[in-house]
Amino acid sequence: MPINNPKQLFVLLLSDVRQATERTAKMFQEMSQAAQHPDIKEALEARVFVSDKILNSLDECFKLIGEKPIKLSGHLQDVFAEDFRRELAEIQSPEAKRLFVLVKASHLIHLRVGEYVALIAAADVTGHFGVGVLLESCLADTLSFVERTRRLIRDLYRERVAA
Repeated sequence: MPINNPKQLFVLLLSDVRQATERTAKMFQEMSQAAQHPDIKEALEARVFVSDKILNSLDECFKLIGEKPIKLSGHLQDVFAEDFRRELAEIQSPEAKRLFVLVKASHLIHLRVGEYVALIAAADVTGHFGVGVLLESCLADTLSFVERTRRLIRDLYRERVAA
């Protein structure tokens, strides 16, 4: 699809973040099973729940701008998932697996943060201030998960040092 103006780019970026949010939710479900730790499992499952809320907000963004999401390849998410599974299979220690899951979840969520920052700026440039408000709420939900993940990683290290 050729991009000829800022609105077309905005639709492309918004479509990408919507599709990535769907795929990330599936990835978090898989990670929650792999973590085999109740706190990590609970945090990742909560993130899946919040992802549904974010998807609804993104769908509302499309309604506000009068567009439909564009289907994209999602190659980046596929490669990430393949690498995650391969690398996780090589880790023998349950503690190391838990930490690995959290680190990879952190990587994924930081990608979303960057996308939201760019989309919020694009919403402002294209004059879609209501869309910007919705995207800011998506960013806030995402940043809360960043903080929770950081705390879980810190707590896992504390447990390890104490042992």
